[in-house]
This record gives sequence, C-alpha cells and structure tokens, in this order.
Amino acid sequence: MIKIKTFACIILAALMCSACDDFLDITPTGKVIAKTGDEYRALLTYEYKYFVKDRYMTVVRTDEVVMDKTKSSSTDLDAYLDLWRWIDDAPSPTTTYFSWRTYFHSIYIANYIIEHQDEITEATAAEVSQLVGEAYMLRAYCHFLLVNLYAAPYTHCSPATTRGVPMQLKADVNAVPGSSSVEAVYQQVLRDLDEADKYLNVDVWEEGKNYRFCGASVALLRARTYLYMGRWADAFDAAQAVIANHGELEDMNSSDVLPNSYKSVENLVALERFSSNLYTVINMPSPDFVKLYRSGDQRRTKYFKRVTSSSYSLQKGGNDEFSSSFRTAEAYLTAAEALARQGEKEQAVEYLKPLMQKRLNSSAYQTTLDLIADMTEDGLVQEIMDERAREFAFEGHRWYDLRRTTQPALVRNYDGQAYTLQPAQYTMRFPSSAVSANPEIERWEN
Repeated sequence: MIKIKTFACIILAALMCSACDDFLDITPTGKVIAKTGDEYRALLTYEYKYFVKDRYMTVVRTDEVVMDKTKSSSTDLDAYLDLWRWIDDAPSPTTTYFSWRTYFHSIYIANYIIEHQDEITEATAAEVSQLVGEAYMLRAYCHFLLVNLYAAPYTHCSPATTRGVPMQLKADVNAVPGSSSVEAVYQQVLRDLDEADKYLNVDVWEEGKNYRFCGASVALLRARTYLYMGRWADAFDAAQAVIANHGELEDMNSSDVLPNSYKSVENLVALERFSSNLYTVINMPSPDFVKLYRSGDQRRTKYFKRVTSSSYSLQKGGNDEFSSSFRTAEAYLTAAEALARQGEKEQAVEYLKPLMQKRLNSSAYQTTLDLIADMTEDGLVQEIMDERAREFAFEGHRWYDLRRTTQPALVRNYDGQAYTLQPAQYTMRFPSSAVSANPEIERWEN
C-alpha cells in the first residue's frame, strides 16, 4: 500500500523541515532518530505541516464553484477540470487527485508514536501523554477522511457488509492489509477517539499552536462521526459537550475576523487549508450558490466580493491565516440537525439562534426566525442543511454533506457539453496506482 524505504529517512525528512508556517513553533533539531520529547514533537509537526488538503479539494466537485476557461490558467484546467466535471473513468493524466499515500504516511507516524511512547526521553509524563493523544487523534482523523472519500456513505449502505478502506494499526511498513468494512472503520475511529481522550491534557491550544489536535477537537470529531452515521442522539450529546465547554462564536456583526481564521475565537484546530494553486481554481464562487445567502447575512459580503453583476471572488482563503479543521459553529449546527431529525423542532431552533445572532444583522435575524417558525419538520432539516452550506462555504464540508444526505445529481455545462454527477460518483475509486501496488485493498474483511 505504501512503501517507506527506511524509518530513518522519514525521521530525517521530518526533522529537516525548516521553519513551518508563521504560526508553527518548531525549529529543526538536526537529529536523525527521534528519541526526545522535542524530537517526537518535531515529527508530529512535520505531519501537521504536510497534512492532506483533500477535504478542501472536494470543493471542486460541489455546487460551490464554477470553472471558466477564460479565467482559469491552462495549468489549472489541466489539474482540476476533469475533477470538476466528474470525469472519473478516464480522466486526463494531468488531473490532480486525492493524497492516498500521505494519509498512510501520517498513520504510520501516529502508530510509531503510540508504540514507542515508553521510549520517549527528556519529556514530562504530561508531554508524552499529549503526544500520544494527538497521535491517536491523527490516526482517527485520517481513517475518517479515507472512509468518507473511498467508501460508500454510512447512511447509504449496509455498513457491516460494505467494503470500507484499509486500516493500519501497526507501524509495519511491510503490512499489506485488505480493506475493512465501513462499520469496522467507523468503530475504529470511535475507539481511537476514546483513546485520545485518555491521553490528551490540552483542551485547546493557544493561538500559534492551535494547528495541533486537542481535547476539544476529539469531542467535535466524535460529534461529526456520529452525525455521518445517523446516530442522532449520540451526535447531539457530543456536540452539546463541545458547546458546554467552548461555545464561543465569532460575532460577524462587529468583528472583522472571519470564523475560519486561525485567530478566530471559535477556531479549535486550525490545520487544514487550501493550497495556493487550488485557491486560484476555487476562487470563482457559483452565483447560484451565493444566492443561498439572504439579505442581511454578514457572510455574503464578508465571505464573497462582487466582481461583476454576475460574478464573485472568495475572501475567506488565500493565505495561511485561513486554516480550519474544527470550529465551534459546527457543534451548534450538528446539535440542531440531530434534534431536527428526531422531530425536536423547537429545541433545534434554540441551537440555531446563537449562530444566527452572530451572522445576521438584527433585522435579518428576526425575519429568519419568522420564516423558520412556519417551516415543517422536513423544511427545518433542509434549512439546517442550507445553513451548513452558508456557514461552511469553501471549507470542505459541502461534499460530505451532499454525499451523506440526498446525493443530488448535480449538472455542469462546460464548452457546450453537459456533465452530470451520478450518486455512485459520491464515492471515489481507489487510485489505480494503489490497486496496482496492492491488489489486496480490493478485497475486504469483516
């Protein structure tokens, strides 16, 4: 599945990385084999710095973005056009696809830290425990992202009898595992989150170190996992736990800080972000998508900039300030959705109100409350899904929300030809290079 020549090479690469992004705090140690707490921290920091950006790359496949050959460079078109048109059978060889190998590199490092925790020197027990907790969280998150790219959505299959993805739970470069079921992968994610909870002792990192996983992110990933599984009561409980401890929201009526900035009061983990070339591609928001925002919604003018009467540019990305994997708004929307899907309309609205107060001006807030009051239970669920689209625009949530719910048949028109996204295409195929290197991944085990 992934061949790493020697572990020493991995360590050397990690420790030789120069100054990371402006808000990273590690400096290279010049060592080859990790022994001390600082060296293990540097190893994890390398994984954070080069963490996969696939969640953001899924934006290209959603209804959030248009592709215009008159505004896109030939390089951009070569890299992303077929991904945008959902040409998955025989895409152009220049097409950029998802980072299969990088996931398993990160998982390998997480496994190595977990297995060698008793050998870490020059670190306090609390520091070692924190490192191990972050490693469990890293492993959980990588498996979660993999199963939500390359396997059928949990809510659209029989999870126990549907092929999931390979799981790596040992730091063994010679292992050639087959895939596990969707159910098995989700259960392993939940077990790893329980283990992370036992070890993590930093609830939320201070600004400048908040690219790291923390206790609050465990609770939020647990809520996301239950939401994707359709376990509404469990999703609500996990989301409520986040809100109880970290209920802060950025007030867009008075603050110029966008909620997906790593400086935002609600940003719990500022890890994933757009690569620079991807940002140039997605910086053409769909006018139809922008219409989701009602008058008086601060996000419409702060997330987007009108360029012409019918086109916009994006303002919530473009540099390393805009990095976000887990933020508090998600907990409110998860709680609201979980309640609404259980028929608890009034309670669901109570979890929407704090977010709407921070995103809408006073007039729009009251107007929206009046609209919601007249909605049916199904109408409220749709409103919450639209609110997720508005809130998390271009942050990599939309694709996963579409695939776990209605799987709509989106249509694109490009250069005189129509392209349609079929439900089956909400699940990506294993990369051909991965299948060639390891045919075992095509089989699966309970």
